[in-house]
Amino acid sequence: MVFLKKVLALLFMVLFPMMVSAQTVITVVDDENGNPIPGVLMRLSNQTKLIADENGQARANLNHQLTALFSHLAYEDLWKNLEPGKTDTVRLFKKTNSLSEVVVSSFGSARSLMEQAAAVSQLNEKELYRFNETSLVNAFNTRSGVRMEERAPGSYRISIRGSSLRAPFGVRNVKIYWDDIPFTAPDGTTPLNILDLSNVQNTEIIKGPAGSIYGAGNGGVISFTPKKIKANSANADLAIGDYGLLKYRLGMEQLLENGDIYASFVQQKSDGYRDHSALDRKVFNIGANFYPSNKQSISTQLLYSDLFYELPGGLTAEQVAENPQQTRPGSATQNASISQKSLYGTFVHEYDFNDKWSNKSAIYIQTTDFENPFNLDYKKETQYGYGGRTKFTLNDQWGQFPVRLLVGGEYQFSNTSAQNFGNQNGQADTVRFSDDLITTQGFLFQQIEVNWTKNMLMTLALSENFSRFDINRNIDASTGLSYAVERKFNPVWVPRLAFSAKINPFSALYGSMSAGFSPPTIDEVRTNEGSINLDLEAEKGINYEVGYRGNYGDGKINLDVSTFYFKLDETITTYTNEQGVVLFRNAGATDQKGIEAQIDYSLIRSNTAWLQQLKLGHAYSFHHFLFKDYVNDGENFSGNKLTGVPQNNLVNRLDLETQSGFYLNMTHQFVSELPLNDANTVMQDSYNLLNARIGWRGNLSNKLELEIYGGTDNLLDEQYSLGNDLNAFGGRYYQPAAPRNFYGGIKVKMRY
Repeated sequence: MVFLKKVLALLFMVLFPMMVSAQTVITVVDDENGNPIPGVLMRLSNQTKLIADENGQARANLNHQLTALFSHLAYEDLWKNLEPGKTDTVRLFKKTNSLSEVVVSSFGSARSLMEQAAAVSQLNEKELYRFNETSLVNAFNTRSGVRMEERAPGSYRISIRGSSLRAPFGVRNVKIYWDDIPFTAPDGTTPLNILDLSNVQNTEIIKGPAGSIYGAGNGGVISFTPKKIKANSANADLAIGDYGLLKYRLGMEQLLENGDIYASFVQQKSDGYRDHSALDRKVFNIGANFYPSNKQSISTQLLYSDLFYELPGGLTAEQVAENPQQTRPGSATQNASISQKSLYGTFVHEYDFNDKWSNKSAIYIQTTDFENPFNLDYKKETQYGYGGRTKFTLNDQWGQFPVRLLVGGEYQFSNTSAQNFGNQNGQADTVRFSDDLITTQGFLFQQIEVNWTKNMLMTLALSENFSRFDINRNIDASTGLSYAVERKFNPVWVPRLAFSAKINPFSALYGSMSAGFSPPTIDEVRTNEGSINLDLEAEKGINYEVGYRGNYGDGKINLDVSTFYFKLDETITTYTNEQGVVLFRNAGATDQKGIEAQIDYSLIRSNTAWLQQLKLGHAYSFHHFLFKDYVNDGENFSGNKLTGVPQNNLVNRLDLETQSGFYLNMTHQFVSELPLNDANTVMQDSYNLLNARIGWRGNLSNKLELEIYGGTDNLLDEQYSLGNDLNAFGGRYYQPAAPRNFYGGIKVKMRY
């Protein structure tokens, strides 16, 4: 009897889990078309792994609820709870693996990249994080036609199909938007260095003038999109590296019933490779998205940035050979540096009136405290400003032709109190001059898009632009007089005509003719030695372009190639006086011809193999940019190469991902020699950069994600300048960049 009881107990222990467990059937389908997706990997929280069969199905015997991670190389990851004994259909969202799937909002119209009649590049979140995560520089430089420079940590310049001649420091002549907010100030400058990489998820870059809908600027447009919230989570990141690099981030994301809220704090510090090149940046960002109904959405953000970085200054070739880490004489003694505290508040509202009409409006306010002791002077500025943008969209029929009409406008205002002092050993001395500066700019735009056929799209656009600045000089120590001047630019009409034609579902041709203009910034008119140059004219240009896009092999190969001719009149260039102050002048005209090409292809793309992805990419730019009709002080620079522009730029990328979570990113960049002065008598040598990052990312549990990474910049240990001082007085052209250096980090994300 005892033996029988033991046998029955043993049978009960064996059979009970089988009796209470039940088979769960999971079917995985494409969210867009409902087709089954074979090869989906399902990782259950009990460590079980399942793979969907050719019908997109898998079966599991469950005795309680489990959480599963669904992953496939061509689809976005998805977490989902599975119940015992139920039949469940899981819908996955496809990733954008081909150009026909990439949707961009360039020129105010959300269309696939294959339909866009413009040279547009996109950087997604994964591409932004292929490098050391301290700046956007390396990621931006993987795109043909784009050159981002970092003369010292935190000191950025960007040129798109052009030169940094107008930007001895800072970002000018490129229009930048952040969450549809005009982030470029009305005077044409952009404080790009106050943003952290974590404040950006996706980036769109329009190459060439886009004034028909974005106003002033010949250098193109950059649009940043903040991160979207997908789940409740808390995260912490830590990175360290050579030259005292320390960066940490704390963040949280919370889904609400009809929206979400998020907040983050980031601090980045480094001592810098060169003497007197330290950086300390703190960024706090809080934002929210609300969806009151299916017709409208509201988003709002508050960004506070506290930035400080030291300016080591330019060196001569002899000084670089002696010690590339040294500063320009006087920079450390005079505490040459920038301290900038900025606050931005934004509000964006979208509303669909009906199935035809919609509106998107955005407003912002901002304040900035700016302090800049320099070798020759000491500058203090306090600024406040506000602005906004609104766009109405109509989708309708014009007879048998689908039509999209866009009308809207943008307005910005800023008021700056600016004082320039003498610099006495790093302290502000006697005031030299003090000004109140008021800058306003605005424009109206209208654009019509007509589908003449199923595969032919025409775009016709026009903007009317207005700008002015007022300078009220309260103190002028050299004359003892106070006075006021103003500069009002005549209204500028900026047109654009473009066509795109699909050859087949996988390839398209486009062509465009677009105008642009760029008035001088207030810093170019009002210079650091106190002069006011009201004779400086706005740059005006027109761009002609044709291009081809195609994807082949189910999105495994993507090709984007274009050629352009940009004729720019009244080109603004720099020169330096004997005191070392940078001044500006118009230089006649420039002819800018170029070819740009980008190709990406996947050698391996498999969701079931250990090596899930092996992807290569190449980007090439050929820029034949010349001065035309440029004579100054008896010197004829006509026919010379445009200062600061390399003729050839080649980028090669390799990305490798494994099913176990290991990844490798390698990037090689070749930059040909480039002229450092208008006379083309001094050149920077060509150089090769090789960067590498290796890491592992995965899920330690159904709630905890971990990433560990390490990398090397300048693996070949090249000596180069990532941003030179152009037309520098005394031969101080060079800002040496760091040799081979290393970094590493860890990221933890906990879902709750």
